[in-house]
Amino acid sequence: MQKKIKTLAAAYHTDIVAVRRHLHRHPELSYQEVKTGKYIAAQLEKLGIEHRHGIADNGVVGLIKGKNPDEKVIALRADFDALPIEEANEVVYKSENPGVMHACGHDVHTASLLGTARILQELRHEFAGTIKLIFQPAEEKLPGGASLMIAEGVLENPAPGGIYGQHVHPPLEAGTVGFRSGMYMASADELFLTVRGKGGHGAMPHNGNDPIVITAHIITALQQVVSRNADPTIPSVLTLGKINSTGGATNIIPDEVKLEGTFRTMNETWRSEAHEKMVRIAEGIAESMGGTCDFEVMKGYPFLVNDEALTARAKNAAVAFLGAENVVDLPIRMTAEDFAYYSQKMPACFYRLGTGNRARGITSPVHTPTFDIDEKALETGVGLMTWLALEELKG
Repeated sequence: MQKKIKTLAAAYHTDIVAVRRHLHRHPELSYQEVKTGKYIAAQLEKLGIEHRHGIADNGVVGLIKGKNPDEKVIALRADFDALPIEEANEVVYKSENPGVMHACGHDVHTASLLGTARILQELRHEFAGTIKLIFQPAEEKLPGGASLMIAEGVLENPAPGGIYGQHVHPPLEAGTVGFRSGMYMASADELFLTVRGKGGHGAMPHNGNDPIVITAHIITALQQVVSRNADPTIPSVLTLGKINSTGGATNIIPDEVKLEGTFRTMNETWRSEAHEKMVRIAEGIAESMGGTCDFEVMKGYPFLVNDEALTARAKNAAVAFLGAENVVDLPIRMTAEDFAYYSQKMPACFYRLGTGNRARGITSPVHTPTFDIDEKALETGVGLMTWLALEELKG
């Protein structure tokens, strides 16, 4: 079976590259992926795969039933939204949608899963059980397409016993993959602060209560939430990435300052405590200095935990398929993924697909205008995901 999968992944590689390039040329932002959803549904239709389109608006779910389809069910997930980034690559498949780019590799994820679906559909008479294909919109923007698809029953009828997802990883060379068991990625919350005071002439600050100075004190104090309050064994990050004043100039003190940031951690109890602490600190400082602070915490994705047993089986299967030299262990990441919602519901394994090629200069990180991949990674992504699914069905 392993040899058959590798042969088919190689044979279909050109077609899978073409799918990826089509998706890359036509990216759509989160919650706007109308054409992408229709394209995925059309591809499944061509393959004769039973599917439903329109879950969480643009999501698509397919079913590939082998022998004894009720024996065991495993789910495979890919996301397909893009980012608001202007592509800087000069390639034949460059984005044709100004200001929108597949800079996080979701085109790769979707093309890989479509390729996997093609092979599994061809081999459906040679395995027992059912494969559920989850093509998910809106990973990049709260509340996250995963949460919406789950709410609409994507994990029911039939209910999978486990789920796999893969994500591009430029630091790893194409042909390699990475795994981590247990806690892997952080929760992610968005912070929105509005600090108000009394502005006025820059030469006469004593006539008001400068919200810029108030904001400076708040920023400094909030950094201590992690450095002086968090248990050092719990990974935590608090970053304020945007600050704007309403009005203001070299000689004008504004009345209002807005801040935006993110808080990430890997412990739900501490997460809630930190939310309360941040709000209390900011509001207290503003009040003590004669101003006010409106502080909104928009709770985002939960932490992502990889099931230890499922991940161990997946890693062993990857070693058998790719060789031990092409399978690495991954460190904890403070980035976030809405795949975490699936991991909170069932045994899950979220692994990394190497897409880099240092010799060819393909090293740009995700979420940058020069991100690209070595397309040989698609052959690895398709072959390995097919193999993982079939090995899990056998277990």
